[in-house]
Formats: sequence, structure tokens, C-alpha cells
Amino acid sequence: MSDGSLSQDEIDALLLGGSVDTPAAGSSGGGSSLSPSEENALASLLQNASESQSGTLSGMMGSSVSIGAPSLEVVSKDALQGSLSDETVEIKIDFKDGVPGEHLYYFSPDDALKLAGPMMGQDDVELNATAISAIGEAISQITGAAVTVIGDKIGKTIMPDSPDGQSIPKTMVRAPQGEMVKVSYNVSIDGGDSFTLIEIFEISVAKKIASLAGGSDASDMMSDFDSMTGGASGGMDMMGGMNGMQNGMGGQMGGGMGQMGGGMGQMGGQMGGQMGGQMGGGMGQMGGQMGGGMGQMGGMNMGMGGMGMGGMMGMGQQPPNVQGVQLPDFGASVSPTEQRNIGLLMDVSMELTVELGRTKWQIKDILGMGEGTIIELDKLAGEPVDILVNHNLIAKGEVVVIDENFGVRVTEIVSSMDRLQKG
Repeated sequence: MSDGSLSQDEIDALLLGGSVDTPAAGSSGGGSSLSPSEENALASLLQNASESQSGTLSGMMGSSVSIGAPSLEVVSKDALQGSLSDETVEIKIDFKDGVPGEHLYYFSPDDALKLAGPMMGQDDVELNATAISAIGEAISQITGAAVTVIGDKIGKTIMPDSPDGQSIPKTMVRAPQGEMVKVSYNVSIDGGDSFTLIEIFEISVAKKIASLAGGSDASDMMSDFDSMTGGASGGMDMMGGMNGMQNGMGGQMGGGMGQMGGGMGQMGGQMGGQMGGQMGGGMGQMGGQMGGGMGQMGGMNMGMGGMGMGGMMGMGQQPPNVQGVQLPDFGASVSPTEQRNIGLLMDVSMELTVELGRTKWQIKDILGMGEGTIIELDKLAGEPVDILVNHNLIAKGEVVVIDENFGVRVTEIVSSMDRLQKG
């Protein structure tokens, strides 16, 4: 029960006086595993993301790529290792922002080469550092496409880390400890090749994404409701205590002031003292300020004066002066001639470019560049790219795939102040 919530069966057991047994690690029940609603929500998100990933891979590999429906299961680390080939290719690309946690991909060596070959534009490819780097770049791109779709759905910006790839024995994989969500895809490449893509989510990451997507189960909702009502009752108790304290202080002050009023009334006469004490005590119960004023002055006359003072204080507060805001109409100042002149500029063409990133290389590295060379830029995967007009930064956006072409979706318009500072 990593999130602290109880299932309905556990709640019933507690109400009946029974004990709640914590399930062992690796079992399918308990708070760590995905509920049916969470599994459905996560599967729906990944299905939508796979459509965007297919377009991204198709553009990178130069051929049509189809990613099948995801198959989800909650497994332990031992179960994952049992499903992998003895030698496996691991790409670790954790989420570092939005929904932080561990996130990995696994390939068999043969499947890894089916992806690396088209990426490098070669038929006979060896599984070396260059091939693994190309695979990591492909995984970085499809992860960026997936987190964009998921982030739009859950209302959070998920930032993936840089990919870290290696070919290792399956006993050395860096998968999360305990339970995790294993997602399997069947990837088909135009031409007949196909391979299996295994994606791993840390269990807390999967549950968080599913919860934000609306996949919380009934026990989570009941736990949230209990915490909300408990907080509300605590607030009411606090308010009741404060009101009781104020009433007690008002009564004590009123009684004390009534005694003072009575004492001063005896000095002025029996009748005045009695009336002053009664009115001082009564007004003290109605309010500490009014009773205090009457007690200090004493007697019926002073009591009336205290009432008058309280009334004047109450009436002396004037309501605030609220006025509507009158905004000037800037559009009315533009003459029809000026409007026509501005309209003439609308058909002028301007150069719009998208800058994916930059880097610096030494001359020897540039001269040694060849086919298949990977150039690492200063931009992270999923980080907004710069949109420039006549080499001036005006906006930021994210790369999308439209049919077989790349495109950019604008996510932020750069302010005039930022343009001046960067210009």
C-alpha cells in the first residue's frame, strides 16, 4: 500500500474488527498493483500515444511503421528478467519532471538491429556503440511524442531524461525494484520485418499517470473523501473553539465591567448603581467593547453614553467607493487610410525557421563526419524548439509529425521584453 489508501475489502475488515494483511511483494493484489480502472486509463493513454509514435518512427526510418495495441501487466523484477533474452539491449530514459520516476525500454539483440539498421541507413549492422546510440535516439524521439500526448491528457508537462543505452546480460538490468508495469508492443515495419518493444514504468509513475487521467478506483476516492471531511471537521472544531473563547472573554469582561459600573453607581446613588450594573452587565454580554465603555463610565447616564458611542462607532464605517474601469479605445484612433496601409503589409512574405538545437564541434570531428554519424544537440528530447522569423525569436513550440512531414505546434509566444533581452 505505497499510497496509503485502503481497498474496500480492507475497510470492511477493519469495520468488523479484523486485521488487514499486507500482500507480499510481487503479488497481483494490494495497493501497489493497478486497479482495473487504472489499467484501462493507462492502456487508453498508451494506445493514443502509440499512434503519434508510429508517425515519428516512420519519419525517422523512411518507411511505414505500425505500432500495435499495448499489452499491460504488473510484474516483478524476477519475472521481467525471465521474459528477456540472455543478452538484452536496455535504453533507460527516466522521467525527471512532471511525473518523475524510472522508465526503460528493452529489446532482444535481433530486434535492436531491426531498428538500428534503417536508422543508420545500412543493411549489415553490428550491435556496437554506434548502433545502440542510434536506437537511443529513436527511443528518445518516440518517448517525446508519447509524453506530449500523455501530458496534454493529464495536464502536466512530462520531461524525459537523456537516453542511456547499453547491451548487458539480463541479470544486470536496471529495472525498478519490486513491482513495475510492463507494456509490450508489436512493431511492424513496411517490408515484412517486425519486432517486440518492451516498455517499463515504475509502479508509482503508472499509478500517478492513471490517476491524473481519471482512473482512480473507488477506494482511492473514499480515502480522498475521508481526508477532505476530516480536514473540514477539524476546521469547524477550531472555529467553534475560537467562538467559545470569544464568548467566554466577552462574558468575563462584561461581568467585570458590570461590577465596576455597580461600584461607581453606589457612589452616585443606589438607583443609578443598580441600573448601571444591570445595563453594564447586559451590554457586556452583547459585546466586550460596548460593555467596557459602559463599565468605565458607570451609571445609567454613562451606560447610555456607551451605547451611543457604540452606535456611532458602528455607523462611522463608510462603504468603499467602487468605480468601474474605463479603458481607452485604441482601435478608434486608426484612420481608414492607415488601416489600408497596414493591410498592404499582410501579403509580404517573411522567412520562418525552426531551430532544433545547436552544438560545437572541433574541426577534426567535423572532418571525420560520415554517414551514420550522430550529432548530439544542446536541446533535450521533448524540450521546446525555437521559432524564428527573419532570425528573430518570436515563439517556442514542440515538434509534431503531420502525415509524412515534420511540423511545429506553437506552445509559447515570446514576450517583447524577452525578445529584446535575447536580441
